[in-house]
Amino acid sequence: MAKTAAQKSTKNLNPKAGSANPAATPTDLAVRPEESPWTEEELAEVRSELEADIERLRLEISTAEHELADLMRDSGEGAGDDQADVGAKAFSREHELSLANNTREMLVQTERALERIANGTYGICESCGNPIGKARLQAFPRATLCVACKQREERR
Repeated sequence: MAKTAAQKSTKNLNPKAGSANPAATPTDLAVRPEESPWTEEELAEVRSELEADIERLRLEISTAEHELADLMRDSGEGAGDDQADVGAKAFSREHELSLANNTREMLVQTERALERIANGTYGICESCGNPIGKARLQAFPRATLCVACKQREERR
């Protein structure tokens, strides 16, 4: 199977990054040339934020699922419901479903960021293979694309 550009570049940036290395150290992680390497404290802060996000997102998903179950149970047309009531209930169901799906996607992204930290690929753009940038990752720890690639993706 052919490797993606990101996988090829990962090996160029960091020989340990391509292997499953659960003990990846902060200095193993890619940074831009003008940035200092990750410190244990910086990485611990990012991990802590991601882990807190995971807990929060799981709670949000659980709450949304309960609310959605309640909405589904009440979705039948009531004796006094007019078309507006039926439409409002359908809108509420769709809205809750959309929120739950968005939260699930964020959970997947957050868990993936922790995996990338563990295996040493955190901070490497999945599109071009260049470093994402430490400041970007500190602001948005789930980022998988550098600014240039993200801008290009959003233009499409």
